Amino acid sequence: MTPRKMTTTLARLLSVYLPVAVVLVVMLMPFYWMLVTSFKTYKEMFDLSVSPFFPTMPTFEHYVHLWSKTKFPTWLWNTTYVAVSSTAIAMVISILAGYSLARLRYRGNSFLSLAIFVTYLVPTTLLFIPMAEVVSQLRLLGKTEALIAVYPTFLVPFCTWLMMAYFRTIPVELEECAMVDGATRWQALWKVTLPLAIPGVVTAGIFAFTLSWNEFIYGLVLVTRESARTIPVGVLTRLVQGDLYFWGPLMAAAFLGSVPVAVLYSFFVDQYVAGLTAGAVKG
Repeated sequence: MTPRKMTTTLARLLSVYLPVAVVLVVMLMPFYWMLVTSFKTYKEMFDLSVSPFFPTMPTFEHYVHLWSKTKFPTWLWNTTYVAVSSTAIAMVISILAGYSLARLRYRGNSFLSLAIFVTYLVPTTLLFIPMAEVVSQLRLLGKTEALIAVYPTFLVPFCTWLMMAYFRTIPVELEECAMVDGATRWQALWKVTLPLAIPGVVTAGIFAFTLSWNEFIYGLVLVTRESARTIPVGVLTRLVQGDLYFWGPLMAAAFLGSVPVAVLYSFFVDQYVAGLTAGAVKG
């Protein structure tokens, strides 16, 4: 290898691969730490004489405790049920709203776009009290369905903006050609535009699913029965008692709770990246 090639290789190593390696280590370390801690005994967790990065005596006791002595399987089902249902509702509304704002021209279009964006910026801490009153009037307080009714209120504005940006990258001439050939507006949306917008739909869906899966405040306030709680709330209320933390089951629950989202991202990473970058160069 010539000195010039060696210099180029070294420069690429330092400018590309080393930063990527550092970012990967920083991002993956929490997951690795959760996994390792979940297999340690309590004695080993607080023993400074052993390596903190590898369990010397791996144990499954924390996972057994989590599945047999808590309602984690129920929490997992509730979280999946709420996340999938909320995401489905939000995506149906967001696709129609995003298409309307991107394609149709009517009075108040720009104001409505801005209003949706401002709605998303309102923090949850200001809304959970009035939301609790609304849910109470609907006779859903304490039920898992209360979260399905509330979550779309913050999922729809965010997903609508994503879908609106993506629809604007698709040439309107494709729909016009379809309508010239006899298709209705609905048929043009369903058969022409929507198939081309799959990366945007996947991106918005993943975001909505992740936000629903990890949401905490509404889940804590609106659902009081342990059997109706989701993973974030159930784990905190059951495995944290005052200043006593059950670190083993906590880490096991945190790891198991992060797996579905990680798997979802890994399956749709190509569409996810395409959806994120769709509106970067074309307004």
